[in-house]
Amino acid sequence: MAKIADSYFKADPWKIIEEGFNADHSTVAESVFSLGNEYMGVRGYFEEGYSGDTLQGSYFNGVYEKKKANAPGYKGIVQETEFMVNSLDWLYTGIEAAGEKLDLSKVDFSDFRRELDLKTGLLKRCFIWHTKSGDVRICFERVISMTENEQASSLLTIKSIDFNGTFNVKSGLDFDTVHGGDKKLWNCFEHRAEENLCHIKGKTVATGMAVESFCAFRGSLVNKASESTGVKEDKKVYINYTLNLEKGEEVKLEKNVINLSPLSDLTAPLALGELENMSFAGVYSKSGQWWDETWKRSDIEIIGDLENQQGIRFCIFQMFQTYHGAVKGTNIGAKGLTGEAYNGNAFWDTETYCLPFYLFADKNAARNLLYFRYATLEEAKNRAKALDCKGAFYPIATISGRECCDLWQHASLQLQASTAVAYGIWLYEKITGDTEFLEEYGLEMLIEISRMLATRGDYNPDRTEYGYYCVMGPDEFQMMVNNNCYTNYMGKFTLEYTLHVMEKMAKENPEKLKCVKSTVSFDESETLDWREKAEKMLILFDEKTKLFEQHKGFFDLPSLDVDSIPVEDFPLYSHWSYDRIYRNNMIKQPDVLMFLLLFNSSFSQDVIRANYEYYEPKCIHESSLSPSVHSIFAEQLGKYDEAMDFFKFATRMDLDNYNRNSGEGLHTTSIAAAWMNIVYGFGGFRSDGEVLCFAPKKPSAWDGYDFRIVYEGAVINVEVRGSEVTIKTLGGENLRVKVYGAETEIGGKETVFKIPA
Repeated sequence: MAKIADSYFKADPWKIIEEGFNADHSTVAESVFSLGNEYMGVRGYFEEGYSGDTLQGSYFNGVYEKKKANAPGYKGIVQETEFMVNSLDWLYTGIEAAGEKLDLSKVDFSDFRRELDLKTGLLKRCFIWHTKSGDVRICFERVISMTENEQASSLLTIKSIDFNGTFNVKSGLDFDTVHGGDKKLWNCFEHRAEENLCHIKGKTVATGMAVESFCAFRGSLVNKASESTGVKEDKKVYINYTLNLEKGEEVKLEKNVINLSPLSDLTAPLALGELENMSFAGVYSKSGQWWDETWKRSDIEIIGDLENQQGIRFCIFQMFQTYHGAVKGTNIGAKGLTGEAYNGNAFWDTETYCLPFYLFADKNAARNLLYFRYATLEEAKNRAKALDCKGAFYPIATISGRECCDLWQHASLQLQASTAVAYGIWLYEKITGDTEFLEEYGLEMLIEISRMLATRGDYNPDRTEYGYYCVMGPDEFQMMVNNNCYTNYMGKFTLEYTLHVMEKMAKENPEKLKCVKSTVSFDESETLDWREKAEKMLILFDEKTKLFEQHKGFFDLPSLDVDSIPVEDFPLYSHWSYDRIYRNNMIKQPDVLMFLLLFNSSFSQDVIRANYEYYEPKCIHESSLSPSVHSIFAEQLGKYDEAMDFFKFATRMDLDNYNRNSGEGLHTTSIAAAWMNIVYGFGGFRSDGEVLCFAPKKPSAWDGYDFRIVYEGAVINVEVRGSEVTIKTLGGENLRVKVYGAETEIGGKETVFKIPA
């Protein structure tokens, strides 16, 4: 793992701090300083504009454009893709001092400091601008509401140090934004800019999706302005304020914004009504209270390791900014709302990596996340038809529910998005006991996924074995393989779980089962078919070696020493021919190890050890999701130094730009994996068994740590110090759990356990 940190930000337990501005880190800083609330997100670009390297990105969840794919017209190959579109710049601002324009790539400035407060969600940037007419201190603050989806607010503070002269500030709303470096994808109408109020509405060129925005200004700058003029341009509206700024004088401009997207329930009149009552202080205060309650139930504290303390809190902060169940039926893009890489598409990582975080933070958020798959079930059924299958085939990459991956070998051969949905339903129902979701939405999805699995696979010639042919498993370096073990294992699980749910519902709620079967036109012969295929599913396992074979013939592939690959060859997709990657047993990311983690309690330590020691040396971790999975297993197997080596950049993947691509946006699912790395790895937490299990160990480099999870309405606090572990529920509730393999009851009173040698 020849990856090294590109350290830039100052370490702090609760803040991300940039002291002094380095243009070489501009886009990375924009990603790191992104703000969002699931409904909308904005990168940390400069409000006043910047002519240097920048990705001035502003995004709305579920607002996308489409384009033709460069693909042949074969059946099943995607002809059109969708992408999250760069949208309205609601921070648009321009500043001039005595005719000199503020642009940090061109002017002289000092004392630059930018900080993101993880406790409150406030982003603040200050510097001294050395104009030709004197020095001025400029401060920008911004916050996005975590309680009212559509609201955001900013505060501009200008203080003259020894400047005396004309100052000009313009601020408003701008749809003249650029996507992907060169595309302008918005048409605008309904412009208004008057009496300290701006209003604009835009629609995407191809999909016709509308975003409407209102902003209102107040503050001492407004009161002091000698002139204020409303300006309307083709795709932009703003108010232009002119004032005389005297030496030592300070003025403030408060800008309150309401943005309406297709996911908003607000009408324009209601938005204007809310705008009248908004204030920067109000948005900041309510969001601060929301974050305070959130940290109380979800914080992770690390003692004796400041960098990883900062790193994991940054990860948790970004997970809640990206998603917290605020909008029913949305999903999580690979970059969240922080950048345009991967086109804003959601992948199968949502249910396998992200869902556990939300399950143990806010069950309603987890429920809404799964609901996205139900809301897009019809699209999954259409995709199955395109691939000559029955039922539902969930897309590998999607925004609206339609397949957006135009690489056929991924879009047509990977079944793991579908089985991940089934796994997510299973884990959600197991942890929450929410049978209503299972009855109203879950079973219908399970039946349609099982129909796909029963038609996508096939029997061997003598019909003694069932499996999947010409597939690609999680290890994307092996294409068109037969009987990938992960695919077969998850297929077997899904078929059996679907049958189990129907059998249980037949006893507990037969009328509802009858209703669901009627909705999907269920034929009872499907039950026998699925049971036989599940029973005959080929799982390539050797009792003697305890090894699962990744796919049929994997053990016969040429062996490649991954440590011999020159570091300058990475990433391999950019430096090796496509077919060269497939011609050996090198692994991109966990495959067999992935299902061993998802169903960890089902496998013995001997099986886990054998497969870890066989597959780990073959993995090059080309995916940022990979190291955390290996770290969790290394910790479980007592390979503590190895676990820490894998962990060392998990929490700081983006803060330290390990992959040298953080400027494109944050690695959202890798951020979720970092949380898993601590809770499931060092904390020894397991959630796939009959009861929750804990087996914490303390890394030698740490003085201690603690983490919190929410379960059955209670907050469980696990504290690790020295050779002891203390567990209690913060609300005093009593719960049955396992600690180091022994079942016990925990409650409001601290229970202390010795860490086994």
